[in-house]
Amino acid sequence: MIDVETDGSVRIVTIDRPEARNALTPDGLEALETAIDAADEPVIYLQGRGQAFCAGADLNAVSALDGERDQAADFARLGQRVARTIEDAPAVVVAGIDGPARGGGLELALACDVRVGTPDSTYGEPGVRFGLFGAWGGTVRLPRVLGEGDALEFALSGRTVDAEEALRMGLLSRIADDPRTVAAEIAANASDTLAVLKRRIRDDRERATQERREAAAFADLVAAHADDIDAYSSER
Repeated sequence: MIDVETDGSVRIVTIDRPEARNALTPDGLEALETAIDAADEPVIYLQGRGQAFCAGADLNAVSALDGERDQAADFARLGQRVARTIEDAPAVVVAGIDGPARGGGLELALACDVRVGTPDSTYGEPGVRFGLFGAWGGTVRLPRVLGEGDALEFALSGRTVDAEEALRMGLLSRIADDPRTVAAEIAANASDTLAVLKRRIRDDRERATQERREAAAFADLVAAHADDIDAYSSER
């Protein structure tokens, strides 16, 4: 489910489940965490295989929680932990986004240091349509990246935005036909300086309290909307 290769100073981590739009199960999240955590390259390039970046949580896995609140909170905390691993990695993590980035997939991209989308990339938090939201740190990072006003409108509407609007909102750092070139551009710089810059820019961000509340809210909604989640999962 997670493929790893090295290209010079760049570790390329690929979510490799194209038949499910690279949706992540708990096992997939743990494999992604391992791939990020084991990196000793100065730059990590995160991408999805095929025609999607990542559809977020595998809804079959969410449906299998069967409305159990404790299990749902554990699933949210696992996704949050992986997002923290991305955010706290010594390496600079570049998300190369082609096709859809949805829900938890978008939230993993938000944890990356740089987000580069192709002209065909799209972004959305559709869970609100069936009584859910992505709970992998999105309520922490989305307002930080977009500002509170855009974050609220984007999350509450459940709408999808294209690459140009994502760039305008600040969701994307850049649009490029081949996002990997941006990772190579960054990797050409002094690796020790990259690490220091990342740490200084990311310093002093309190998130633990909000993440606990986010996981609890997700668990409540999974319990309340178990039937809706199951129905939506079956339709996809």
